[in-house]
Amino acid sequence: MATVDAYVSETLKMWMPSLLLCLCLIVGSLGLGSPNFVQSKDEESKFFEFKQGNLSVKLSNFGARIVSLSFPDKHGKLADIVLGHDTIEEYMLDRHNLGAIVGRVTSVIEGAEFTMNGTHYKLTPNFGKNTFNGGHMGFNYMAWKVSNLKEKKGQSEVTFTYNSYDGEEGFPGNMSVAVRYTLRPTKLVTEIHAKAENKATPVNIGHHMLWNLGGHNSGKILGHDIQILGSKIVQLVDPVHFIPSGKILPVEGTPYDFLKPQVIGNKIKKAGEGYRNNYVLNGGSGLKLGAILHERKSGRILKLWTTQPTLLFLTSDHMNDTGKGGFHYKPHYACGLDPHGYPDFLHHPNFPSTILTKGQSYKQRTLYEFSVKA
Repeated sequence: MATVDAYVSETLKMWMPSLLLCLCLIVGSLGLGSPNFVQSKDEESKFFEFKQGNLSVKLSNFGARIVSLSFPDKHGKLADIVLGHDTIEEYMLDRHNLGAIVGRVTSVIEGAEFTMNGTHYKLTPNFGKNTFNGGHMGFNYMAWKVSNLKEKKGQSEVTFTYNSYDGEEGFPGNMSVAVRYTLRPTKLVTEIHAKAENKATPVNIGHHMLWNLGGHNSGKILGHDIQILGSKIVQLVDPVHFIPSGKILPVEGTPYDFLKPQVIGNKIKKAGEGYRNNYVLNGGSGLKLGAILHERKSGRILKLWTTQPTLLFLTSDHMNDTGKGGFHYKPHYACGLDPHGYPDFLHHPNFPSTILTKGQSYKQRTLYEFSVKA
C-alpha cells in the first residue's frame, strides 16, 4: 500500500473487520424496494442509488459519502462527474476523503491542541504535528446509520446519522450528527445537523467533493471555467498544511480573483503548485451562491449554493491514485469546492467561531444545481 499514508493503513487494518460488520448489520436490516432506489447486491460494499429525472446519485453510509453523480451533457451523454472508488474496501484506504462528510472539525487544527473555556485539549495529530480533517478516524471512516428513506415522484431522500463520543480523537463531549441528502431532478441538497449533547465542543463539518464536469475519467480540469463569489481569501502561512496566518486578504488584482468567470488554468502557475484556498463568500449567513463551474466541451454547469461562510477551492495538485474503473487520477484531474467554516478558527480569535455550548445545535445547508449549456 505504497500510496497510502502509514498511519491510515495501519489504523484501518485494525478497524476493517468491525467496520465491515457494522456496514452489513446496518444496511442488511433495511427493507428497500423502489423503482428509483437500488441497493447493491455486493455484500462487501453497501451503496444506495437514487434517480430523479436525468440526475442520479450513488451514496454510501461509509463516511456518509457521495460515491458517484451522473448527469447528461449537451448531447444527452451521461457521465459520472465526481471522483471516487468502486468498493468500500478502497474507501477504507482512501487518503483524500473522496465524497465524504469530514469532521468533527474539518481542515487543520495547528499543533493538534486547543484551549476552550480554560481547559486545554490534546488531539490526535495525523498531519505532521497537526490534526487534519477530524484526526486518524474522523467521520469519513465511520459507518453511519441509515434512516428516513423516502421516495416519491420528483424527490428522493435519505439520512445518515452518527454519534460521536466524548474523547473521540481528543474532542470533548458527545455530539450527535445527521446528514440528509435530498435529490430532485436537477438538484442535490446536503443538510448537516449536529448537536452538543453534554459538553461544549468545537464543530466545523465539511463535505469533500472532487469534481470533473467532463467526467471523472476525462483528465485535467484546467480548462474548466469557474466563478467564485468570494472577494476575500484566508491567507495561508503554510500552504502545505493549510495553516492560516490569521489574515483575510482581498483577491482583487491577484491570481485568486475569480469574481468574474475565469479559466482555472490561466493563472494557476502564479498561485504556486495550484489552488488550495478558503474563499470568504459574499452574501452573509444565509443560503447564497458560492461558485459556478462550467465545462465547455460537455456544456455541464454546476452551481453551488451554501449557508457556510467559506468555500475551499482545490485543484488536486498532488493527486496520484487509482479510482473508479481502475482509472488513474493525476494532479489537476479534479477540483474541490468544499463549503465549511473558517480553518483553524480555534487559534484565531478574529475568525468566526463555531463552538457549540451544551445543548446547542449546528445547521448547514448546501445545494448543488446542475444544468447544461449548448
